[in-house]
Amino acid sequence: MRSKGLSNNNLRFSTSPDPGHRFPKVSAALLGIIAVMCLTSPIWNGGNPTHMVFDALDLPPGGDWLFGTDTLGRDIFSMIWHGGRVSIYIGVSATVITALIAIVYGTISGLAGDFADSLMMRFVEVLLSIPSILYVISIQAVLGTPTATSIAVVIGLTSWMNISKMVRSEVMRVRRSEYVLSAKQMGGGFFYILFRHLLPNFIPAIMFMVVYNIGQAIATEATLSFLGIGLPTNVVSWGSLMALSEKALLTGSWWIIIIPGFFLVTTLVCITNLGEYYRRKNDMPQARL
Repeated sequence: MRSKGLSNNNLRFSTSPDPGHRFPKVSAALLGIIAVMCLTSPIWNGGNPTHMVFDALDLPPGGDWLFGTDTLGRDIFSMIWHGGRVSIYIGVSATVITALIAIVYGTISGLAGDFADSLMMRFVEVLLSIPSILYVISIQAVLGTPTATSIAVVIGLTSWMNISKMVRSEVMRVRRSEYVLSAKQMGGGFFYILFRHLLPNFIPAIMFMVVYNIGQAIATEATLSFLGIGLPTNVVSWGSLMALSEKALLTGSWWIIIIPGFFLVTTLVCITNLGEYYRRKNDMPQARL
């Protein structure tokens, strides 16, 4: 009589990637092209993004002005690539600051005793209960006239909480491992244990949050500029371009909104797709029945 139970032949371990978990090549390619074009724009694009041509005010795309001009006669084509450099700088710099704070804070919380860990996590929850945009506005108001660096620092100082909670969870999972305990017994310091033993274990788990944070930082800068509290008008970024939307709507200059918005949204969508890939990759089981 044949057994009705599961036989070994019914267990199939798949090593081929799930189509839903494949690397988003299109998003990565688009993001790479935009980033390279922005970073190398001083080499191939000699246009001055702040130069005003009073004979070419508010012109639609075409002719000598590939993307048109704004209400001040500035070339939108040059502003797109120059502004992208500023926005990418803010996004990456803010994320580096965020990751550093989150890794150190989350690791300390994960290695601390129950009381200290509980106290640190309650502090994080209090910070998370308040919209981060309020922190950004308050700190930026104290710092005064915003610059790309100051905005990156402010965003970095106010967006580390969620990542720190993930780091803390991963540290608590591996802190009782033999190699961590052995390193402590042999006199290994905090940063030695962090970089040698803990960091390699939780970096894959937080990678998707780090990637997401780049897009969030770029979007936050755009929001601040749209609200009129971002970069000054003489500093071009994708956010400052979107801040011209009010004037563009009044004059019917659709290209001033659509073209910068297209680059901003495309970049954010590509970053989101990459972040989602890393999230699914981290959650993907090694074997499926």
